[in-house]
Amino acid sequence: MLSCALRSARNIVRSQVRAVHRSSPACSGQLFVHRDTPDNNPDTPFEFTAENLKRVNDIINNYPEGHKAAAVIPVLDLAQRQHNNWLPISAMNKVADILGMSKMRVYEVATFYTMFNRKPVGKYFVQICTTTPCMLRDSDSILDAIKSKTGITKMGETSKDGLFTLIEVECLGACVNAPMVQINDNYYEDLSVKDMEEIIDDLKAGKTPTPGPRSGRFAAEPFGGLTSLNTPPTGPGFGVRSDL
Repeated sequence: MLSCALRSARNIVRSQVRAVHRSSPACSGQLFVHRDTPDNNPDTPFEFTAENLKRVNDIINNYPEGHKAAAVIPVLDLAQRQHNNWLPISAMNKVADILGMSKMRVYEVATFYTMFNRKPVGKYFVQICTTTPCMLRDSDSILDAIKSKTGITKMGETSKDGLFTLIEVECLGACVNAPMVQINDNYYEDLSVKDMEEIIDDLKAGKTPTPGPRSGRFAAEPFGGLTSLNTPPTGPGFGVRSDL
């Protein structure tokens, strides 16, 4: 009787056990774990310049007393701009010391936000959007033009002359002006293959191409001109009942 009850209980438990399946790991383009290299290790020289140290203090003063850690993103950004547009781990450690944070907290921020480059990049950091609106406007041809003009063969690569690093990104928020690229801090929009080639040539020559739309538009207005707000504003009382 007892053994029958035990067998019955064991069968019930067995029927309620669910199999555990392991999903395939999803890999990003970057390694989140730091690995020391000759160019990037705790002994890599980094000190804020006197001018930038003053800017660090100005940034910190934007936040309430006792909350210096809130300045971590803009201070990391300043460190990256000073260090040829990438962040060695020694710069992260310096930011942690200045803000009174644990180094791990700074590493967490630097590895989470894609705006921080944790390995050396070229002088011109080219981010091309290939999300749906840009893809529909033939961003593939713009990508091919960049590769052809720089000699880059794959995403994440830096050109042999050290001038260009190319990565593919998701939407950069300029869908009305597709296709577009971001190069360092500048947006170049409404691009054709010829436009992209001219931009690369100008950068190689040490010039700064004029950012913004290359189509003649000022911003994101319709190509055919304004379709609303194209008459002088009406005066006070417009549309108000005369008996009020």
